[in-house]
Amino acid sequence: MAAVLRIPTVLRPAMGGATTVTVEGATIGEVLQTLTTTYPAIKGQLLNDDGTLHRFLNVYINDDDVRYLGGVDAPVANDDEITLLPAVAGGAA
Repeated sequence: MAAVLRIPTVLRPAMGGATTVTVEGATIGEVLQTLTTTYPAIKGQLLNDDGTLHRFLNVYINDDDVRYLGGVDAPVANDDEITLLPAVAGGAA
């Protein structure tokens, strides 16, 4: 299965500036494994050491939150659009 992964601005430096990439995988876990194998610098921003999603990372398949679709086991179909949205905090104290 090949899906299109949309890369937010904050993650683009770890991915050579790419805005989208095509990735293979039948589940979100497989897609992220493929992604982190191709772009190792991004792994720490997406996954915990045990392979689970960082709690501050939101992942969507066609606008549906993967937390409600099975997390890393959420199925990915051919031509799905996957969006990564890391939570960004900051500002003046």
